[in-house]
Amino acid sequence: MSAWALATGLAGGVGLFLLGMTMMTDGLRVAAGPALERILANATRTRWHALGTGVLVTALVQSSTAITVATIGFVNAGLLGLAPALWVVFGSNLGSTMIGWIVSLLGLKLGIEAFALPLIGLGVALRLTGMGLRRGDIGSALAGFGLMFLGISMLQETFTGLAGQASIPRGEGPFAVAAQVAAGALLTILVQSSSATITIAITAAQGGLLDAQSAAAVVIGANVGTTFTAILAAIGATSNARRAAAAHVAFNLVAAAAALALLPWLVDAIAAGPAALGLAPGPAIRLAMFHTAFNLIGVVLMWPLAQPLTRWLQGRFRAREDDEAQPRHLDETVLAVPSLAVDAFEREVDRIGHVATRMARTALSGAQPRALRADQTIVEGLVRAAEGFVERFSRDAMARGDSERLARILRVQRYHEAVAEQSPSIAPLSLPPVHDQRVVGLHKDLLGAAERLFALCDPLAPRASEDAIDAAAQSLETAYQVLKAALLDSGATGSARLTEMDDALRRYSALRRAAQQAAKAARHRAALARLSGPSWPAAGPSGAPDDPGSA
Repeated sequence: MSAWALATGLAGGVGLFLLGMTMMTDGLRVAAGPALERILANATRTRWHALGTGVLVTALVQSSTAITVATIGFVNAGLLGLAPALWVVFGSNLGSTMIGWIVSLLGLKLGIEAFALPLIGLGVALRLTGMGLRRGDIGSALAGFGLMFLGISMLQETFTGLAGQASIPRGEGPFAVAAQVAAGALLTILVQSSSATITIAITAAQGGLLDAQSAAAVVIGANVGTTFTAILAAIGATSNARRAAAAHVAFNLVAAAAALALLPWLVDAIAAGPAALGLAPGPAIRLAMFHTAFNLIGVVLMWPLAQPLTRWLQGRFRAREDDEAQPRHLDETVLAVPSLAVDAFEREVDRIGHVATRMARTALSGAQPRALRADQTIVEGLVRAAEGFVERFSRDAMARGDSERLARILRVQRYHEAVAEQSPSIAPLSLPPVHDQRVVGLHKDLLGAAERLFALCDPLAPRASEDAIDAAAQSLETAYQVLKAALLDSGATGSARLTEMDDALRRYSALRRAAQQAAKAARHRAALARLSGPSWPAAGPSGAPDDPGSA
Protein backbone atom coordinates (compact mmCIF):
# COMPACT_ATOMS: atom_id res chain seq x y z
CA MET A 1 0.00 0.00 0.00
CA SER A 2 1.39 3.39 -1.00
CA ALA A 3 1.89 6.20 1.46
CA TRP A 4 -0.77 8.21 -0.35
CA ALA A 5 -3.30 5.37 -0.11
CA LEU A 6 -2.48 4.97 3.58
CA ALA A 7 -2.86 8.69 4.26
CA THR A 8 -6.14 9.02 2.36
CA GLY A 9 -7.58 5.84 3.85
CA LEU A 10 -6.68 6.91 7.37
CA ALA A 11 -7.89 10.49 6.89
CA GLY A 12 -11.10 9.39 5.19
CA GLY A 13 -11.85 6.74 7.79
CA VAL A 14 -11.24 9.05 10.73
CA GLY A 15 -13.15 11.84 9.00
CA LEU A 16 -16.21 9.69 8.35
CA PHE A 17 -16.07 8.31 11.88
CA LEU A 18 -15.86 11.78 13.47
CA LEU A 19 -18.60 13.17 11.20
CA GLY A 20 -20.82 10.25 12.13
CA MET A 21 -20.04 10.62 15.84
CA THR A 22 -20.81 14.35 15.71
CA MET A 23 -24.11 13.85 13.88
CA MET A 24 -25.13 11.03 16.21
CA THR A 25 -24.19 12.91 19.38
CA ASP A 26 -25.84 16.18 18.34
CA GLY A 27 -28.95 14.43 17.08
CA LEU A 28 -29.42 12.38 20.24
CA ARG A 29 -28.68 15.34 22.51
CA VAL A 30 -31.22 17.60 20.80
CA ALA A 31 -33.80 14.83 20.51
CA ALA A 32 -33.38 14.00 24.20
CA GLY A 33 -33.46 17.71 25.18
CA PRO A 34 -35.54 18.03 28.36
CA ALA A 35 -35.29 14.28 28.99
CA LEU A 36 -31.52 14.61 29.40
CA GLU A 37 -32.11 17.46 31.83
CA ARG A 38 -34.59 15.40 33.85
CA ILE A 39 -32.24 12.41 33.99
CA LEU A 40 -29.39 14.51 35.35
CA ALA A 41 -31.70 16.41 37.69
CA ASN A 42 -33.44 13.42 39.27
CA ALA A 43 -30.86 10.65 39.03
CA THR A 44 -27.90 12.08 40.95
CA ARG A 45 -29.21 11.74 44.50
CA THR A 46 -26.50 9.28 45.59
CA ARG A 47 -23.14 8.34 44.16
CA TRP A 48 -24.65 5.10 42.82
CA HIS A 49 -27.38 7.07 41.03
CA ALA A 50 -24.89 9.61 39.68
CA LEU A 51 -22.47 6.89 38.54
CA GLY A 52 -25.25 4.98 36.81
CA THR A 53 -26.50 8.19 35.18
CA GLY A 54 -23.05 8.91 33.78
CA VAL A 55 -22.76 5.37 32.40
CA LEU A 56 -26.29 5.35 30.92
CA VAL A 57 -26.27 8.80 29.31
CA THR A 58 -22.78 8.31 27.83
CA ALA A 59 -23.72 4.86 26.51
CA LEU A 60 -26.76 6.42 24.82
CA VAL A 61 -25.08 9.54 23.46
CA GLN A 62 -21.76 7.76 22.78
CA SER A 63 -19.52 10.66 23.70
CA SER A 64 -17.90 10.85 27.11
CA THR A 65 -16.40 14.19 26.08
CA ALA A 66 -19.84 15.64 25.35
CA ILE A 67 -21.25 14.40 28.67
CA THR A 68 -18.19 15.55 30.64
CA VAL A 69 -18.30 19.01 29.06
CA ALA A 70 -22.08 19.18 29.58
CA THR A 71 -21.65 18.16 33.23
CA ILE A 72 -19.03 20.86 33.72
CA GLY A 73 -21.48 23.28 32.12
CA PHE A 74 -24.26 22.18 34.50
CA VAL A 75 -21.95 22.68 37.48
CA ASN A 76 -20.88 26.04 36.07
CA ALA A 77 -24.52 27.06 35.70
CA GLY A 78 -25.30 26.02 39.28
CA LEU A 79 -27.61 23.22 38.13
CA LEU A 80 -25.58 20.37 39.57
CA GLY A 81 -23.53 20.14 42.74
CA LEU A 82 -19.85 19.21 42.70
CA ALA A 83 -20.19 15.91 44.59
CA PRO A 84 -22.77 14.29 42.26
CA ALA A 85 -21.03 15.81 39.24
CA LEU A 86 -17.84 13.89 40.07
CA TRP A 87 -19.68 10.59 39.87
CA VAL A 88 -21.44 11.54 36.65
CA VAL A 89 -17.99 12.25 35.20
CA PHE A 90 -16.57 8.97 36.54
CA GLY A 91 -19.58 7.12 35.11
CA SER A 92 -19.13 8.78 31.73
CA ASN A 93 -15.65 7.27 31.51
CA LEU A 94 -17.13 3.84 32.12
CA GLY A 95 -19.99 4.48 29.68
CA SER A 96 -17.50 5.46 26.97
CA THR A 97 -16.33 1.84 26.81
CA MET A 98 -19.54 1.02 24.95
CA ILE A 99 -18.00 2.23 21.68
CA GLY A 100 -15.35 -0.50 21.90
CA TRP A 101 -18.06 -3.15 22.24
CA ILE A 102 -20.04 -1.68 19.35
CA VAL A 103 -16.98 -1.67 17.11
CA SER A 104 -15.81 -5.15 18.11
CA LEU A 105 -19.24 -6.86 18.08
CA LEU A 106 -20.89 -5.05 15.19
CA GLY A 107 -18.52 -2.80 13.29
CA LEU A 108 -16.10 -5.58 12.39
CA LYS A 109 -18.68 -8.33 11.92
CA LEU A 110 -21.51 -7.08 9.73
CA GLY A 111 -21.30 -6.09 6.07
CA ILE A 112 -21.53 -2.40 5.38
CA GLU A 113 -24.27 -2.86 2.78
CA ALA A 114 -26.40 -4.83 5.25
CA PHE A 115 -26.05 -2.36 8.13
CA ALA A 116 -24.59 1.10 7.57
CA LEU A 117 -26.04 2.13 4.22
CA PRO A 118 -29.71 1.44 5.14
CA LEU A 119 -29.19 3.43 8.35
CA ILE A 120 -27.83 6.37 6.38
CA GLY A 121 -30.72 6.21 3.90
CA LEU A 122 -33.35 6.00 6.65
CA GLY A 123 -31.68 8.72 8.68
CA VAL A 124 -31.46 11.14 5.76
CA ALA A 125 -35.13 10.47 4.87
CA LEU A 126 -36.20 11.25 8.44
CA ARG A 127 -33.99 14.33 8.47
CA LEU A 128 -35.42 15.71 5.22
CA THR A 129 -39.05 15.07 6.20
CA GLY A 130 -38.71 16.21 9.79
CA MET A 131 -36.74 19.45 9.71
CA GLY A 132 -37.28 21.25 13.00
CA LEU A 133 -39.00 18.23 14.57
CA ARG A 134 -37.70 15.53 16.88
CA ARG A 135 -38.02 13.05 14.01
CA GLY A 136 -35.41 15.04 12.10
CA ASP A 137 -32.98 14.93 15.04
CA ILE A 138 -33.46 11.17 15.35
CA GLY A 139 -32.76 10.93 11.61
CA SER A 140 -29.50 12.83 12.08
CA ALA A 141 -28.52 10.38 14.82
CA LEU A 142 -29.29 7.35 12.62
CA ALA A 143 -27.41 8.78 9.64
CA GLY A 144 -24.48 9.57 11.93
CA PHE A 145 -24.52 6.00 13.25
CA GLY A 146 -24.30 4.70 9.69
CA LEU A 147 -21.48 7.11 8.75
CA MET A 148 -19.59 6.04 11.84
CA PHE A 149 -19.61 2.44 10.62
CA LEU A 150 -18.56 3.49 7.13
CA GLY A 151 -15.54 5.13 8.74
CA ILE A 152 -14.82 1.97 10.74
CA SER A 153 -14.97 -0.09 7.56
CA MET A 154 -12.55 2.24 5.78
CA LEU A 155 -10.11 2.09 8.70
CA GLN A 156 -10.38 -1.68 8.75
CA GLU A 157 -9.56 -1.94 5.05
CA THR A 158 -6.64 0.48 5.42
CA PHE A 159 -5.03 -1.41 8.29
CA THR A 160 -5.69 -4.83 6.73
CA GLY A 161 -3.86 -3.78 3.58
CA LEU A 162 -1.02 -2.28 5.58
CA ALA A 163 -0.46 -5.27 7.86
CA GLY A 164 1.67 -7.21 5.44
CA GLN A 165 3.84 -4.25 4.45
CA ALA A 166 4.66 -2.44 7.66
CA SER A 167 4.63 -2.90 11.40
CA ILE A 168 4.61 -0.62 14.40
CA PRO A 169 7.27 -1.40 17.03
CA ARG A 170 5.79 -3.80 19.50
CA GLY A 171 8.19 -3.31 22.34
CA GLU A 172 7.07 -4.10 25.85
CA GLY A 173 9.69 -2.07 27.69
CA PRO A 174 8.90 1.11 29.62
CA PHE A 175 9.99 3.44 26.80
CA ALA A 176 7.98 1.57 24.17
CA VAL A 177 4.86 1.55 26.34
CA ALA A 178 5.32 5.25 27.14
CA ALA A 179 5.57 6.01 23.41
CA GLN A 180 2.37 4.05 22.73
CA VAL A 181 0.51 5.86 25.51
CA ALA A 182 1.78 9.21 24.23
CA ALA A 183 0.66 8.33 20.70
CA GLY A 184 -2.84 7.51 21.95
CA ALA A 185 -3.04 10.73 23.98
CA LEU A 186 -1.72 12.90 21.14
CA LEU A 187 -4.07 11.38 18.57
CA THR A 188 -7.03 11.94 20.88
CA ILE A 189 -6.06 15.58 21.41
CA LEU A 190 -5.70 16.09 17.66
CA VAL A 191 -9.01 14.50 16.62
CA GLN A 192 -10.83 15.54 19.85
CA SER A 193 -12.35 12.09 20.26
CA SER A 194 -11.11 9.21 22.37
CA SER A 195 -13.68 7.02 20.60
CA ALA A 196 -11.91 7.64 17.28
CA THR A 197 -8.54 6.75 18.78
CA ILE A 198 -9.90 3.58 20.38
CA THR A 199 -11.54 2.61 17.10
CA ILE A 200 -8.21 3.09 15.29
CA ALA A 201 -6.47 0.93 17.91
CA ILE A 202 -9.10 -1.83 17.63
CA THR A 203 -9.06 -1.90 13.82
CA ALA A 204 -5.25 -1.80 13.78
CA ALA A 205 -5.09 -4.72 16.19
CA GLN A 206 -7.72 -6.64 14.22
CA GLY A 207 -5.70 -6.04 11.05
CA GLY A 208 -2.53 -7.37 12.66
CA LEU A 209 -0.73 -4.03 12.79
CA LEU A 210 -0.65 -3.87 16.61
CA ASP A 211 -0.32 -6.62 19.16
CA ALA A 212 -2.74 -6.72 22.11
CA GLN A 213 -0.45 -5.02 24.64
CA SER A 214 0.58 -2.21 22.28
CA ALA A 215 -3.05 -1.53 21.37
CA ALA A 216 -3.98 -1.58 25.07
CA ALA A 217 -1.33 1.06 25.76
CA VAL A 218 -2.80 3.23 22.99
CA VAL A 219 -6.25 2.85 24.59
CA ILE A 220 -4.82 4.03 27.93
CA GLY A 221 -3.33 7.04 26.17
CA ALA A 222 -6.71 7.80 24.57
CA ASN A 223 -8.31 7.97 28.03
CA VAL A 224 -5.61 10.37 29.20
CA GLY A 225 -5.93 12.50 26.07
CA THR A 226 -9.67 12.93 26.48
CA THR A 227 -9.04 15.10 29.56
CA PHE A 228 -7.71 17.84 27.30
CA THR A 229 -11.23 18.83 26.15
CA ALA A 230 -12.46 19.00 29.76
CA ILE A 231 -9.52 21.25 30.65
CA LEU A 232 -10.40 23.55 27.75
CA ALA A 233 -14.06 23.63 28.86
CA ALA A 234 -13.01 24.69 32.37
CA ILE A 235 -10.88 27.64 31.23
CA GLY A 236 -12.63 30.80 32.38
CA ALA A 237 -15.38 28.78 34.08
CA THR A 238 -16.54 28.94 37.69
CA SER A 239 -14.62 27.39 40.54
CA ASN A 240 -16.91 24.36 40.82
CA ALA A 241 -16.64 23.73 37.08
CA ARG A 242 -12.85 23.79 37.29
CA ARG A 243 -13.04 21.41 40.23
CA ALA A 244 -15.17 19.00 38.16
CA ALA A 245 -12.64 19.17 35.32
CA ALA A 246 -9.80 18.53 37.77
CA ALA A 247 -11.65 15.48 39.12
CA HIS A 248 -12.02 14.18 35.55
CA VAL A 249 -8.26 14.54 35.06
CA ALA A 250 -7.59 12.85 38.41
CA PHE A 251 -9.82 9.88 37.55
CA ASN A 252 -8.17 9.28 34.20
CA LEU A 253 -4.66 9.61 35.62
CA VAL A 254 -5.43 7.21 38.48
CA ALA A 255 -7.03 4.67 36.13
CA ALA A 256 -4.16 5.01 33.63
CA ALA A 257 -1.50 4.59 36.33
CA ALA A 258 -3.21 1.44 37.67
CA ALA A 259 -3.67 0.01 34.16
CA LEU A 260 -0.02 0.66 33.24
CA ALA A 261 1.19 -0.94 36.46
CA LEU A 262 -0.91 -4.03 35.74
CA LEU A 263 -0.64 -3.93 31.94
CA PRO A 264 1.06 -7.28 31.13
CA TRP A 265 -0.99 -9.23 33.68
CA LEU A 266 -4.22 -7.47 32.78
CA VAL A 267 -3.79 -8.20 29.07
CA ASP A 268 -3.02 -11.86 29.80
CA ALA A 269 -5.94 -12.20 32.22
CA ILE A 270 -8.38 -10.74 29.70
CA ALA A 271 -7.22 -13.24 27.03
CA ALA A 272 -9.51 -15.82 28.66
CA GLY A 273 -12.42 -13.37 28.83
CA PRO A 274 -14.07 -13.91 25.42
CA ALA A 275 -14.33 -17.67 25.94
CA ALA A 276 -15.82 -17.15 29.42
CA LEU A 277 -18.49 -14.85 27.92
CA GLY A 278 -19.17 -17.16 25.00
CA LEU A 279 -17.70 -14.72 22.47
CA ALA A 280 -15.42 -15.48 19.57
CA PRO A 281 -11.78 -14.74 20.47
CA GLY A 282 -10.04 -11.90 18.75
CA PRO A 283 -8.04 -8.73 19.38
CA ALA A 284 -11.08 -6.45 19.05
CA ILE A 285 -13.06 -8.21 21.79
CA ARG A 286 -10.02 -8.33 24.07
CA LEU A 287 -9.42 -4.59 23.68
CA ALA A 288 -13.06 -3.80 24.40
CA MET A 289 -12.81 -5.91 27.57
CA PHE A 290 -9.52 -4.24 28.52
CA HIS A 291 -11.02 -0.76 28.09
CA THR A 292 -13.96 -1.68 30.31
CA ALA A 293 -11.78 -3.42 32.90
CA PHE A 294 -9.35 -0.57 33.46
CA ASN A 295 -12.15 1.99 33.74
CA LEU A 296 -13.83 -0.27 36.29
CA ILE A 297 -10.53 -0.36 38.18
CA GLY A 298 -10.55 3.45 38.11
CA VAL A 299 -14.07 3.55 39.62
CA VAL A 300 -13.07 1.08 42.35
CA LEU A 301 -9.96 3.09 43.20
CA MET A 302 -11.86 6.41 43.25
CA TRP A 303 -14.63 5.08 45.49
CA PRO A 304 -12.76 5.64 48.78
CA LEU A 305 -10.89 8.66 47.37
CA ALA A 306 -13.93 10.64 46.22
CA GLN A 307 -14.71 12.39 49.50
CA PRO A 308 -11.08 13.37 50.26
CA LEU A 309 -10.73 14.50 46.65
CA THR A 310 -13.90 16.62 46.94
CA ARG A 311 -12.64 18.25 50.16
CA TRP A 312 -9.26 18.93 48.58
CA LEU A 313 -10.85 20.46 45.49
CA GLN A 314 -13.07 22.67 47.64
CA GLY A 315 -9.92 24.41 48.86
CA ARG A 316 -8.71 25.04 45.31
CA PHE A 317 -9.76 27.36 42.48
CA ARG A 318 -11.33 29.86 44.85
CA ALA A 319 -10.05 33.17 43.47
CA ARG A 320 -12.61 33.84 40.78
CA GLU A 321 -15.71 32.76 42.67
CA ASP A 322 -14.72 35.01 45.54
CA ASP A 323 -15.05 37.95 43.14
CA GLU A 324 -18.75 38.80 43.15
CA ALA A 325 -18.50 40.81 39.96
CA GLN A 326 -17.85 37.60 37.99
CA PRO A 327 -20.90 35.60 36.83
CA ARG A 328 -21.12 32.18 38.44
CA HIS A 329 -23.85 30.48 36.44
CA LEU A 330 -23.51 31.72 32.85
CA ASP A 331 -21.81 28.91 30.96
CA GLU A 332 -21.51 28.64 27.18
CA THR A 333 -22.04 24.86 27.22
CA VAL A 334 -25.68 25.15 28.36
CA LEU A 335 -26.63 27.53 25.54
CA ALA A 336 -27.34 24.54 23.27
CA VAL A 337 -30.22 23.46 25.56
CA PRO A 338 -32.54 26.50 25.99
CA SER A 339 -34.25 25.25 29.15
CA LEU A 340 -30.89 24.89 30.91
CA ALA A 341 -29.72 28.26 29.60
CA VAL A 342 -32.85 29.91 31.02
CA ASP A 343 -32.24 28.17 34.37
CA ALA A 344 -28.67 29.49 34.44
CA PHE A 345 -29.81 32.99 33.51
CA GLU A 346 -32.44 32.96 36.27
CA ARG A 347 -29.85 32.01 38.87
CA GLU A 348 -27.55 34.83 37.77
CA VAL A 349 -30.44 37.30 37.89
CA ASP A 350 -31.07 36.13 41.46
CA ARG A 351 -27.49 37.10 42.26
CA ILE A 352 -28.07 40.53 40.72
CA GLY A 353 -31.18 40.91 42.88
CA HIS A 354 -29.30 39.87 46.01
CA VAL A 355 -26.62 42.54 45.51
CA ALA A 356 -29.24 45.18 44.60
CA THR A 357 -31.24 44.37 47.73
CA ARG A 358 -28.07 44.56 49.78
CA MET A 359 -27.43 48.03 48.39
CA ALA A 360 -30.87 49.21 49.52
CA ARG A 361 -30.42 47.74 53.00
CA THR A 362 -26.99 49.36 53.25
CA ALA A 363 -28.59 52.70 52.39
CA LEU A 364 -31.17 52.11 55.13
CA SER A 365 -28.37 51.84 57.68
CA GLY A 366 -27.41 55.48 57.10
CA ALA A 367 -24.33 54.72 54.98
CA GLN A 368 -22.93 57.32 52.59
CA PRO A 369 -23.38 56.85 48.81
CA ARG A 370 -19.70 55.95 48.38
CA ALA A 371 -20.31 52.84 50.52
CA LEU A 372 -22.58 51.57 47.76
CA ARG A 373 -20.18 52.05 44.86
CA ALA A 374 -18.58 48.61 45.08
CA ASP A 375 -21.97 46.87 44.95
CA GLN A 376 -23.07 49.17 42.15
CA THR A 377 -20.03 48.07 40.12
CA ILE A 378 -20.89 44.43 40.81
CA VAL A 379 -24.46 44.88 39.60
CA GLU A 380 -23.34 46.66 36.43
CA GLY A 381 -20.80 43.92 35.62
CA LEU A 382 -23.29 41.12 36.21
CA VAL A 383 -25.95 42.86 34.13
CA ARG A 384 -23.55 43.21 31.20
CA ALA A 385 -22.59 39.53 31.43
CA ALA A 386 -26.24 38.44 31.72
CA GLU A 387 -27.33 40.51 28.73
CA GLY A 388 -24.46 39.16 26.63
CA PHE A 389 -25.46 35.63 27.61
CA VAL A 390 -29.08 36.18 26.58
CA GLU A 391 -28.00 37.58 23.21
CA ARG A 392 -26.29 34.25 22.47
CA PHE A 393 -29.42 32.19 23.20
CA SER A 394 -30.52 29.75 20.50
CA ARG A 395 -33.97 31.30 19.94
CA ASP A 396 -34.93 28.97 17.09
CA ALA A 397 -34.83 25.90 19.35
CA MET A 398 -36.57 27.63 22.29
CA ALA A 399 -39.92 26.19 23.34
CA ARG A 400 -42.80 28.52 24.09
CA GLY A 401 -42.62 27.86 27.82
CA ASP A 402 -38.92 28.72 27.90
CA SER A 403 -39.59 31.89 25.91
CA GLU A 404 -42.24 32.97 28.43
CA ARG A 405 -39.90 32.26 31.34
CA LEU A 406 -37.13 34.24 29.67
CA ALA A 407 -39.42 37.25 29.22
CA ARG A 408 -40.41 37.17 32.90
CA ILE A 409 -36.81 36.81 34.08
CA LEU A 410 -35.78 39.77 31.92
CA ARG A 411 -38.52 41.80 33.60
CA VAL A 412 -37.28 40.70 37.03
CA GLN A 413 -33.77 41.77 36.05
CA ARG A 414 -35.06 45.25 35.15
CA TYR A 415 -36.72 45.54 38.55
CA HIS A 416 -33.49 44.57 40.29
CA GLU A 417 -31.59 47.15 38.22
CA ALA A 418 -34.12 49.79 39.30
CA VAL A 419 -33.50 48.92 42.97
CA ALA A 420 -29.76 49.31 42.43
CA GLU A 421 -30.25 52.63 40.61
CA GLN A 422 -32.45 54.07 43.38
CA SER A 423 -30.24 52.97 46.29
CA PRO A 424 -27.60 55.74 45.98
CA SER A 425 -30.44 58.30 46.05
CA ILE A 426 -31.61 56.88 49.38
CA ALA A 427 -28.26 57.26 51.16
CA PRO A 428 -27.66 58.71 53.62
CA LEU A 429 -31.15 58.14 54.99
CA SER A 430 -31.32 60.29 58.11
CA LEU A 431 -34.18 62.28 59.62
CA PRO A 432 -33.84 66.07 59.34
CA PRO A 433 -33.77 68.04 62.59
CA VAL A 434 -37.37 68.26 63.80
CA HIS A 435 -38.96 69.08 67.15
CA ASP A 436 -41.75 66.57 66.77
CA GLN A 437 -41.14 63.19 68.46
CA ARG A 438 -44.03 61.74 66.50
CA VAL A 439 -42.05 62.30 63.26
CA VAL A 440 -39.03 60.57 64.80
CA GLY A 441 -41.16 57.52 65.59
CA LEU A 442 -42.68 57.48 62.11
CA HIS A 443 -39.18 57.62 60.60
CA LYS A 444 -38.21 54.53 62.57
CA ASP A 445 -41.43 52.80 61.55
CA LEU A 446 -40.68 53.41 57.85
CA LEU A 447 -37.14 52.09 58.17
CA GLY A 448 -38.38 48.98 59.97
CA ALA A 449 -41.06 48.34 57.32
CA ALA A 450 -38.49 48.80 54.53
CA GLU A 451 -36.01 46.43 56.20
CA ARG A 452 -38.67 43.73 56.54
CA LEU A 453 -39.74 44.10 52.90
CA PHE A 454 -36.20 44.01 51.50
CA ALA A 455 -35.41 40.95 53.63
CA LEU A 456 -38.43 39.16 52.14
CA CYS A 457 -37.50 40.23 48.60
CA ASP A 458 -33.87 39.06 48.70
CA PRO A 459 -33.73 36.35 45.97
CA LEU A 460 -31.12 34.33 47.88
CA ALA A 461 -33.15 34.29 51.10
CA PRO A 462 -35.78 31.61 51.80
CA ARG A 463 -38.64 32.20 49.39
CA ALA A 464 -41.47 34.26 50.92
CA SER A 465 -45.14 33.89 50.03
CA GLU A 466 -46.85 36.48 47.87
CA ASP A 467 -49.21 37.28 50.75
CA ALA A 468 -46.25 38.09 53.01
CA ILE A 469 -44.69 40.29 50.33
CA ASP A 470 -47.99 42.11 49.71
CA ALA A 471 -48.51 42.68 53.44
CA ALA A 472 -44.98 44.05 53.89
CA ALA A 473 -45.36 46.30 50.81
CA GLN A 474 -48.67 47.67 52.11
CA SER A 475 -47.14 48.27 55.54
CA LEU A 476 -44.30 50.26 53.95
CA GLU A 477 -46.71 52.28 51.80
CA THR A 478 -48.79 53.18 54.84
CA ALA A 479 -45.69 54.14 56.84
CA TYR A 480 -44.44 56.28 53.94
CA GLN A 481 -47.73 58.17 53.48
CA VAL A 482 -48.10 58.85 57.21
CA LEU A 483 -44.49 60.06 57.53
CA LYS A 484 -44.79 62.21 54.41
CA ALA A 485 -47.91 63.92 55.77
CA ALA A 486 -46.25 64.48 59.14
CA LEU A 487 -43.12 65.99 57.52
CA LEU A 488 -45.23 68.33 55.39
CA ASP A 489 -47.06 69.45 58.52
CA SER A 490 -43.71 70.08 60.25
CA GLY A 491 -42.54 72.18 57.32
CA ALA A 492 -45.77 74.15 57.30
CA THR A 493 -45.60 74.89 61.04
CA GLY A 494 -41.90 75.74 60.96
CA SER A 495 -40.81 72.71 63.02
CA ALA A 496 -38.42 71.72 60.18
CA ARG A 497 -36.51 73.75 57.60
CA LEU A 498 -38.11 73.48 54.16
CA THR A 499 -34.86 72.66 52.32
CA GLU A 500 -34.06 69.83 54.74
CA MET A 501 -37.63 68.60 54.59
CA ASP A 502 -37.55 68.49 50.76
CA ASP A 503 -34.23 66.63 50.81
CA ALA A 504 -35.62 64.05 53.25
CA LEU A 505 -38.78 63.62 51.19
CA ARG A 506 -36.69 62.95 48.05
CA ARG A 507 -34.79 60.23 49.89
CA TYR A 508 -37.97 58.70 51.28
CA SER A 509 -39.47 58.79 47.79
CA ALA A 510 -36.40 56.98 46.38
CA LEU A 511 -36.76 54.41 49.17
CA ARG A 512 -40.40 53.90 48.28
CA ARG A 513 -39.61 53.41 44.57
CA ALA A 514 -36.83 50.95 45.36
CA ALA A 515 -39.15 48.99 47.65
CA GLN A 516 -41.88 48.91 45.02
CA GLN A 517 -39.46 47.55 42.40
CA ALA A 518 -38.13 44.94 44.83
CA ALA A 519 -41.68 43.80 45.61
CA LYS A 520 -42.51 43.54 41.90
CA ALA A 521 -39.41 41.42 41.34
CA ALA A 522 -40.37 39.13 44.21
CA ARG A 523 -43.92 38.71 42.91
CA HIS A 524 -42.67 37.83 39.43
CA ARG A 525 -40.20 35.33 40.91
CA ALA A 526 -43.12 33.67 42.68
CA ALA A 527 -44.99 33.53 39.37
CA LEU A 528 -41.90 32.01 37.74
CA ALA A 529 -41.84 29.28 40.39
CA ARG A 530 -45.46 28.40 39.50
CA LEU A 531 -44.65 28.50 35.78
CA SER A 532 -41.56 26.27 35.85
CA GLY A 533 -42.31 24.04 38.83
CA PRO A 534 -39.61 22.80 41.24
CA SER A 535 -36.17 23.84 40.07
CA TRP A 536 -32.86 22.08 40.54
CA PRO A 537 -31.29 22.67 43.94
CA ALA A 538 -28.36 25.02 43.92
CA ALA A 539 -24.88 23.73 44.67
CA GLY A 540 -23.83 24.78 48.14
CA PRO A 541 -20.32 25.46 49.41
CA SER A 542 -19.69 21.79 50.03
CA GLY A 543 -20.78 20.82 46.54
CA ALA A 544 -23.92 19.12 47.89
CA PRO A 545 -27.33 20.52 47.01
CA ASP A 546 -28.65 23.23 49.28
CA ASP A 547 -32.12 23.20 50.76
CA PRO A 548 -34.40 23.73 47.72
CA GLY A 549 -36.40 26.21 49.75
CA SER A 550 -33.43 28.56 49.82
CA ALA A 551 -33.07 28.73 46.06
